[in-house]
Amino acid sequence: MLFAMITWGIAWTNAKIVGEYLGYYNLVFLRFLLGFLALLPFILTKLNSFKNIPFLTFINIFSMGILFFIYNYCFFKGTDLGNSGYGGVLVTTTNPVITFLIISAITQKISLNKILGLMLGILGGLIIMDVFNQGMIHILDVQNKYFISCSIVWGIMTVIMSYGQDKMDSLLYIASCYFITTVISIGFINFEEILGIVNFDFRFFINFFLVSMGAMSFGTSIYIYATPRLGPIQTSVFIFSVPFIALYTAHLVLGESITANVVVGGVLSILSIIIINYEKD
Repeated sequence: MLFAMITWGIAWTNAKIVGEYLGYYNLVFLRFLLGFLALLPFILTKLNSFKNIPFLTFINIFSMGILFFIYNYCFFKGTDLGNSGYGGVLVTTTNPVITFLIISAITQKISLNKILGLMLGILGGLIIMDVFNQGMIHILDVQNKYFISCSIVWGIMTVIMSYGQDKMDSLLYIASCYFITTVISIGFINFEEILGIVNFDFRFFINFFLVSMGAMSFGTSIYIYATPRLGPIQTSVFIFSVPFIALYTAHLVLGESITANVVVGGVLSILSIIIINYEKD
């Protein structure tokens, strides 16, 4: 999980760079096509098990495919229009809080320390977005809209994927989700632009390889695989290692500034995750 989170951290910078070359829909399509093809050799012997998969699991997979599409569109557009390091901190520190809220709504169980953690997480998110200096309207800024959408969608996905693997092999489940997203993306892509990648430079290919094979084929697959085994809340805690990897990578590669509000808000949000997951003996 730690190595998976490292690939996620640098992916925010990778995404901003590849966004200079291709449209958002084309990036989503290529990312998931490559991700599916990377997993294909590992699932060929498992394809016969599809006949034993319940209908509700197929609904789960299709829902994940749609949510993956929405998340990645917002991911590529947010990093293109805004600061990638900022997005990496905002999304990955607020997502576990959103996951907790969803789980609490389902189980209707919430303790005092979890309420405290939730409030601290919300405060951290507001500080990251600098709303105390720029006002609540700042939440509606372009980059914030897409990054907040990423956080909410991923929180929903974390819960859904924890249930989707009960009756299905995890690798087959992951590959199926990637395949559905690839198919959905086909209706939005520009084939002429995609064919033009043969003329792109090494900078594009190395960053696209990292954002697809690294962050998705490896990082996201590991995350999905771990979710039903560790639980959605516990799995999301590993995300706390991502924010500052994303922030430092963006600063190092893209020259993006590291502002005090992002660091302070990120630390508070990470503390909130620890508090939410703290269990008394």
